Amino acid sequence: MVSPVTVVKSEGPKLVPFFKATCVYFVLWLPTSSPSWFSALIKCLPIFCLWVFLLAHGISFLGAHSSARKILAGLIFSALGDAFLIWQEQGYFSHGLLMFAITHILYSSAFGMKPLNAVAGLVIGAVSAVSYALLYPYLSGPFTYLVAVYIALIGFMGWRAIAGVQLANDLWTWTKLSACLGAMLFMVSDLTIAVNKFCFPVPHSRAIIMATYYAAQMLIALSAVECQDADMARKRA
Repeated sequence: MVSPVTVVKSEGPKLVPFFKATCVYFVLWLPTSSPSWFSALIKCLPIFCLWVFLLAHGISFLGAHSSARKILAGLIFSALGDAFLIWQEQGYFSHGLLMFAITHILYSSAFGMKPLNAVAGLVIGAVSAVSYALLYPYLSGPFTYLVAVYIALIGFMGWRAIAGVQLANDLWTWTKLSACLGAMLFMVSDLTIAVNKFCFPVPHSRAIIMATYYAAQMLIALSAVECQDADMARKRA
C-alpha cells in the first residue's frame, strides 16, 4: 500500500488549483437569487480543476485505466449539473438531477462490483428507503418518482464505494477509503439539498451542501489515481 506521505507529496501540488478555486467560491459567495453565467463559472471552477487534476496524470494513464476515465466523465457531467442547478428556480432542477444521476452511474461503474459486500448493500438500501420515506410526503408530480430513482442511484454508488473498503481483512488502500468517504459526503450533500428544497429550510444549507459536495468530488477524484501511485512506489523501491 502506498504511504500517505507519498500521496501528499505526489498529489498535493496537483490539487492546489482546486483548493484555490474552492476558496474563491466561498469568498465571493455570489447570491443564488440572481443566477448568471459568471456565478455558474465560479461554482463549476473547482470541478474544472479536478478535470485538470486527472488530466495532469497523463493521457496514457487515463487510456490505461477505465475507472479513471469514468470518474473524469462523471466530473464532466457534474459540472453540467452544477450549471443547471444555478438556474433551478427557472425550471432546470430536473436537468441538474439528470446530470448527477449519470454521474452516479459512471462512479458506480468506476468503483466496480467486487467485492460485493452484501451487508453494506443492505445497510445503504435501508438508509435510502428511510430517506425516501421521509421525503415522500413532500413530493408531488414527476418528482415523486424522479427522486426515488435518484436516491436508488446515489445509494448504489455509495454501496459500491463502501464495499471496496475491507478493513477487517486489511485489504484496503487510501484510495478506496477516499472513494468511500467521498461517496458518503456526496450522499449528505444531496440529502441536504432534498430536505431543503422539498421539506423545510435547513440552517446554513448552502454552506453544508457545497462544503460536503466539493470535498466529496475531490475525494472521488483522488480515488482514481491509485494505480499510478502504486507504479511510482514500485519504481522507487
